[in-house]
Amino acid sequence: MFFEGSEKKAEIIIDATQISLIADLEENFWQALVQCCNAKILSTIENKDCKAFLLSESSLFVWHDRLLIITCGNTRLVHSVEYFIQQVGMSKIQQITYQRKNEYFAHAQLSSFGDDIALLGQYVKGQSFRFGELDGHHNYIFNQDTHFKLNQEDKSYELIAYQICQKASDKLTTLGLAANEIREFLQLDRLLAGYILDDFVFEPFGYSINAIKGMHYLTIHITPQASSSYVSIQANINLIALAPDFLRILAPKSIDLLSVNETYFSELTRQYLPQEYISKSLFQQHLSNNDLVSFANYILPQTVFNQAELLDVDDVSHTL
Repeated sequence: MFFEGSEKKAEIIIDATQISLIADLEENFWQALVQCCNAKILSTIENKDCKAFLLSESSLFVWHDRLLIITCGNTRLVHSVEYFIQQVGMSKIQQITYQRKNEYFAHAQLSSFGDDIALLGQYVKGQSFRFGELDGHHNYIFNQDTHFKLNQEDKSYELIAYQICQKASDKLTTLGLAANEIREFLQLDRLLAGYILDDFVFEPFGYSINAIKGMHYLTIHITPQASSSYVSIQANINLIALAPDFLRILAPKSIDLLSVNETYFSELTRQYLPQEYISKSLFQQHLSNNDLVSFANYILPQTVFNQAELLDVDDVSHTL
């Protein structure tokens, strides 16, 4: 069984003097926005600073002055961005950033990054970048050209783990596995002490969790099948410092790290990443709003041969 874990991501920052995304927009607005990309809201948690929606395909976080939406599978996230623009209006929007990671089966997607940016281009102008090698793991990022400048203390992080170890895959594909058992396996109650947690176990396999504490958030989405295992961890707390905990548990063969406005990216990766992970690519770029984006892909060199995977070419549900 295959599921496209690679994600699309959009952040929209608004002028909070004109509208509060928490106080002024009703629940049905967010339901409609999520439906535009063919996802649905499963559950919600909130505090006075942040509202977090767990989705059938990843997560939506809302603060008074911004939203962050992440979707996976065959969603077309750009339609949700378009809905927000049409309903709220460009006059209230200060910044739009749209990101899309390379997919395992890009030809099975409903659109490409180029298609998405062509649609966004009807509303905003901006620049697009590729972070990472074209023949390896990479992210496309579109950033709207405006005079808006983000506070450099406004940081975010992504840690993507590929090909997790057999022990972790076996545990996370155990039939009947409960959410509390996954939290215990990932040691989340220790790592996220004091956070409000909201999680969901998918059928037959898969797991998502949102965690919020004040303005801080962390979200994890897991596709655990050994043939296509993929773990996405995203947060506005320092994931580079937490990387050793997750790498010890998951032991992936490859990881991606992406940060926004982490000026000590290189120093932190040298400090926290196990030495056996070797850097394969390293990219850094200031966007037009002065955001500093850093991206690195690391691999765990393999010294033992694996067997080739036998494919069922008669199975029409398998995308070759």
